[in-house]
Amino acid sequence: MRDTLRVQLWPLPTLGIALAVTAGVGLPLLDARFQSDMPSWLRTYLYSGTSDAARSVLATIAGSLVTVTALTFSLTVLTLQLASSQFSPRLLRTFTADRYVQTTLALFLATFTFALTVLRSVRSGEDGRTEFVPQVSVTAALVLTLVSLLALVLFLSHLAREIRVETMMNSVHSDADRTLHRLLPEKRDGLLTEKRETSSGDPSAGNPPAPPPPATPPEPPPNALTLPADTSGFLTHVDEAALLNTAIETDSVVLIDRHPGSSLIAGTPLGAAWPRSGEPFSPDTRTRLAEEVPEAVRTGTERTDLQDVAFGLRQLTDIAAKALSPGVNDPTTAVHALSHSSALLCEMVRRDLGPRLLRDDHQRVRVVLRRPGLSDLLGLAVDQPLRYGAGEPAVLARIAMLLREVAWCGAPGQHPPITAALARLRSVIDTGDLDATERRRLTGLTESVDEALAGRWAPGRGD
Repeated sequence: MRDTLRVQLWPLPTLGIALAVTAGVGLPLLDARFQSDMPSWLRTYLYSGTSDAARSVLATIAGSLVTVTALTFSLTVLTLQLASSQFSPRLLRTFTADRYVQTTLALFLATFTFALTVLRSVRSGEDGRTEFVPQVSVTAALVLTLVSLLALVLFLSHLAREIRVETMMNSVHSDADRTLHRLLPEKRDGLLTEKRETSSGDPSAGNPPAPPPPATPPEPPPNALTLPADTSGFLTHVDEAALLNTAIETDSVVLIDRHPGSSLIAGTPLGAAWPRSGEPFSPDTRTRLAEEVPEAVRTGTERTDLQDVAFGLRQLTDIAAKALSPGVNDPTTAVHALSHSSALLCEMVRRDLGPRLLRDDHQRVRVVLRRPGLSDLLGLAVDQPLRYGAGEPAVLARIAMLLREVAWCGAPGQHPPITAALARLRSVIDTGDLDATERRRLTGLTESVDEALAGRWAPGRGD
C-alpha cells in the first residue's frame, strides 16, 4: 500500500485540498472572534482593504492558481511522455514518485482551494449585514500565493534538471542501491574466515566459536505438491510472514520458484511444497497449501522495486537499448548507462545473491524464496547492449570494462557467469565489422578481464 501511494500523483494534492478546506473554514471563524481584540501593531501587517477589494484579490488568486496548476500538470505530463518515449516506460515511476512534483501540485491546489473557501466568508455591508473582511485569512492567501510563485520558479528549474538523462540514470541508480541495501544482506564469507583464523589458536583465549556456514537450500522431491498461481501479472511482493506461518502449521517446506519481477500466469506453477517429515500430505493440508501460498504471492500490472533487486538494472538496460536504437543513435548514453550497471553489479557481488531462507524457531528451513543469480543479472545488464551495440567499439569496450570490474569485485565462485559473458563478447568482436585497430584494442580489453579473473589489475588496460 505504501509503495502504491508513493508513486501516485494524487495523495499529496488530495491531502493539500483537505487541509486547505479545513483552514479556509476555520481561519475566518478565528478572524471573526479575535479581530476586535487584535493588537494595532499586528493590524499594520495584515490586509486592510474593503470587502469588495478582498473579493477581487481572492478571485484573482483562485483564477491565477488554476492557470498555474494547469501549466504544471501539462509540463508534468509532457515530461512523462518524453521519459516514456525517449528513454523507457519503466522510468515513469521515477517521475510520479518525485516528492517535489507532488508537493508543488499540492501547494498550488491548496492555495486555490483556500482562496475559494475564504471567499465565501467575505461579507459586504449591503442589505443590512455587517461588513466582514477576514484579514488574517486574506493575508494568508496572499502569502500562499507568493510561496506558490516561488515554488513555480523552483519547479521549472527542477523539471529542467530532471529530464536530463544523467539525472534519470542517477535517480534509478540511487533507488536500486537502496533496494539492494534493504533486501540483500552482505556476504559473511570474509567475516567467517577471520573468525576461524582468530579462534584456531588457544581455545581458552575467549574467542567466540565461528558460526556455522549457511545451509544449502533444500530441493523439492519428485513427488512435491505443485502450487499454481491464482492471478496473472508481475510478481511484486511475497508475504514472508504468511508463507512461514503456513509452512510451520502444515509442517512442510515451501519453495517459491519465481522471484519478484517475474511474469506469472494464472494456473501455471509458481512453486512447490513437500512434507518435512516425509509423510504424505493429507487432503486438507494439500487444499490449505494450494489456497494460502498463492494468496501470499502478490501480483501487479507493472514491476516495482519493492522486492525486485533487478528492477534498477532493467531500467538502465532499457535506457542503453533505447540509446542504441537507429532512431536515437546515442552510444555515449549507452556507455554511461553501462557504467551505472557496472556499479550496481559490483555492489551485488559483494552481497548474498543466493535464495532467501526463512526458518522456524528451531532454525529449520521452512521457506525458500528464489532470487536472481549473478548469471541472470549479468545477462540482464550485458546481453541487449551487446546485441544492439555490436557495431559500436565504445559500447563493446565499456562492456569489457564492466566484466573486468565485476570480475575484480566478485569472488572466485562467481567467475563462471563472467567467463560465459566474456565468451559472448569475444564472439561478437571476432565476427563484427571492425577495423584492425579497433579489434586489437578490444582484444586487449578482453585479456584484461582474464587478468582480473586471475586477481591481477594491469594499469592502463582500461584506456
